[in-house]
Parts: sequence; C-alpha cells; structure tokens
Amino acid sequence: MIITFISDTHTKHNQVTPDLPGGDLLIHAGDFMNSGYYWEEVYPFLKWYDELNNYDHKVFIAGNHDRLFDDRPREVQGLLTGYKTIDYLQDQCITVGDDEQMVKIYGSPWQPEFYDWAFNLPRQGEDLREKWFWIPKDTDILVTHGPAFGHCDEAPYGGHVGCELLRERIDEFPPKIHVFGHIHAGYGYKFHNGTHFFNAAVLGERYNYDNKPMTVDWDPITNELNFI
Repeated sequence: MIITFISDTHTKHNQVTPDLPGGDLLIHAGDFMNSGYYWEEVYPFLKWYDELNNYDHKVFIAGNHDRLFDDRPREVQGLLTGYKTIDYLQDQCITVGDDEQMVKIYGSPWQPEFYDWAFNLPRQGEDLREKWFWIPKDTDILVTHGPAFGHCDEAPYGGHVGCELLRERIDEFPPKIHVFGHIHAGYGYKFHNGTHFFNAAVLGERYNYDNKPMTVDWDPITNELNFI
C-alpha cells in the first residue's frame, strides 16, 4: 500500500497539494482549522480533501483546533454526508484494501488537556483512559491527533508531552502504524516495539509549511515499509 501522512494543515492545505504524490491511502491526523470557530475554515478543507482524486481512500480525524467538530457534532455529521470520497473517524474504525490485504484503521481526536481547546480530557483521568480502551486490539493503523508519551512528542521548550495513558494502550496492543501530529516540533518518524510512529505535522512552530508529507510503500502483512 502507498500511504501518505499529513497533519496540522491549519487552513494551509492548498500549499500541501503539490507534495501529495497519490496512492492507496491518505491520512490527515487533525487540526485542519485554525481558530476552530468558523465554518468558513471547514468548507474549503472538506472541498479540497473531497476533490483530491489521486488516492483510493482518504481518512481524517479532528484535532484540538477543530472546535466545531467537538461543539456541534450533529451539524458536522449532516455536513459530511455531502462529501462522498472521504471518511471522518471519531472513535470509529474502517477497513480498507482487498481480501488479501484488509487493513483496519481506527481514529480518535482526544488528547490530554491543553488550555481550553477541543477534544481535551484530564491527562490522568478515567475518561481519557476509557477513550483509549476502545481502540480495537487488532488495529493496524491508529490515527490520533496527539502523540503517545515518548514517541515524537518533544515540545520546543523541552520534555515529552505526549499522552501517558495512550502509551500504555499502545505498549499493550501495538498497532503496526501510529500516525498523529499536534506537537509540531515533534515532526518525524520512529520505529519502536513493532510500531511505526509518524508525527505528520506539516506546519512548523511558526505555522509555516516547513515539513513535507511523509509517503511510504507499506506491506500490511510483514509491516515493512520504505519511504518514497
């Protein structure tokens, strides 16, 4: 499978288009909005994502900047029915591929509290632990907005800021791929304990398009991949 990972486009998605080579699957790990309050930030992103025609499947989740998706979920669900080529996941899974290489993807937008943003829950609370409990044990590709603790999660002011509870779940039931964003400074790739970790935040700390999308040729059966 040819897969491209992106995250944290913050209304600058059009700048990314030339660096999307096409393939089997495109995954956006949240924060497509900026302020998060205005529908005018939602419509252009959904139109852009829906009209990309060089991927067989396109999946996305929300992030902490995507407030409308947290505050007005019914309106969002109604809006999404108008976009036929994309799949939005909020604590849900889908399968893609064929009978020989069926891949289970699970997406969830939650992350530890950070000021008063969307999809925030107390860092060590049972509500957040429950969100991660529902990640299927046989997930192939896990998509969350924020990183797990210790994996591509170093903030510019130093230290790891990823979710400890998510790290516990991943350590217990490792997915083959975990893609996320949120911590722009953590952009990059890491392999650990059988899982490929991708921090796919394409904008840098100053919200400029500094980081290219990562595209890989991945074998779902062997879990081997090569960067393209």
